[in-house]
Amino acid sequence: MKLPEPNNSIQSLIDKHHESQQEKPRHHLGCSLLGHPCDRYLWLSFRWAVIEDFPGRILRLFRRGQNEESTVVSDLRAIGMHISNTGLNQSRVEFGSHVSGSLDGVIEFGVPEAPKAKHILEIKTNSKRTFDDLEKKGVEKSKFQHFVQMQIYMMGKKIDRALYVAVCKDDDRIYTERVRLDKDIANKYIERGHRIALSDRMPETISADPSWYQCKFCAAHSMCHKAEPTKQVNCRTCAHSTAKEDDTWLCEKWNDSIPKDVQYEGCEFHVIHPDVVPYKMVDSKEDGIATYIIEGKAMKNGKRGGDVFSSKELISDPHSCVTADKFIMDTRKSFDAEITSWD
Repeated sequence: MKLPEPNNSIQSLIDKHHESQQEKPRHHLGCSLLGHPCDRYLWLSFRWAVIEDFPGRILRLFRRGQNEESTVVSDLRAIGMHISNTGLNQSRVEFGSHVSGSLDGVIEFGVPEAPKAKHILEIKTNSKRTFDDLEKKGVEKSKFQHFVQMQIYMMGKKIDRALYVAVCKDDDRIYTERVRLDKDIANKYIERGHRIALSDRMPETISADPSWYQCKFCAAHSMCHKAEPTKQVNCRTCAHSTAKEDDTWLCEKWNDSIPKDVQYEGCEFHVIHPDVVPYKMVDSKEDGIATYIIEGKAMKNGKRGGDVFSSKELISDPHSCVTADKFIMDTRKSFDAEITSWD
């Protein structure tokens, strides 16, 4: 007789542990993302308007991919490749204007087809379905985002070749492909990263069709196709913040650069960026205050107090803010209280 699984099974407890260890969003716009098909997704991601909280199982899959890197490096070294800048000693490429990335490694020499040539090393894991497609089409057609990533790394390290190593998680098959530097592609996507990172306004979406295959499972789907506001309040979703070419963020409210650790939370003067909410912004006569039309009513957004609602209030429960009666408004004032959602 098989005993029934308890509600708090071993798997669920492990997954909950990993879910409690979610990584904070990166400060830079990563080279690994620049081949993504949608400008808007990249902008929303870089602006921390879309932050994905992955379930534990997915986080464990990410860990498996990371752990595979050391195994692949060990196998490549065993057949004579000399590999540097791997593991905890990864080297970075920096292109300014917030665009950068980290390499899996650099092969100094020993690739059988070109024993003396340096190669960028890129390691990936795949399911059987995506691995079969990779074998059939090659990395440029099957995994264009990975192809762009290697082009950018090659450009950054001034190395004209890359070795792509993919492992099938289902049956441990290995696919390898050597890729040559295409400077036009590398420059095109580096410039794309600069343009997106430094843009104050959100780009157009890749499709107006919510069922479009590249939109369907995107983390930004609800914002693009369901007119839902961002759920994130931080310095990068604030209308006062501006990304600068020197890799810093400027707060126009305080006329000062924003420290990296501060950016995650923002301050009490946060004003929602007009592109990350589906509300119309109208002219406001008060300094540091934005006015949005929500459910037909003009709502003030800025430092909480009086008839001004904080960004957290308006994002958490806009309807309750719009319909707040005298009792609620007096309670906010008397107890410095905040309107929040019951969710």
